[in-house]
Amino acid sequence: MPKVTIHNLEVKFQVDGNDGAVFTRLFNTHIKAWSRLYEQECDRAKQSESDRKLVDREGPL
Repeated sequence: MPKVTIHNLEVKFQVDGNDGAVFTRLFNTHIKAWSRLYEQECDRAKQSESDRKLVDREGPL
């Protein structure tokens, strides 16, 4: 999986209890969802590139 560096992140929310734990839980949930979608998009791009190479090798239909 490609590495992503977040340079600036500002998050504001108001919760009761341990703000750090709530942020960590929410961040992890959403970053995992983003990561799955990103990996799926990368896989689709690789498959598309592979398909294009196959067509280029075979010539026009």
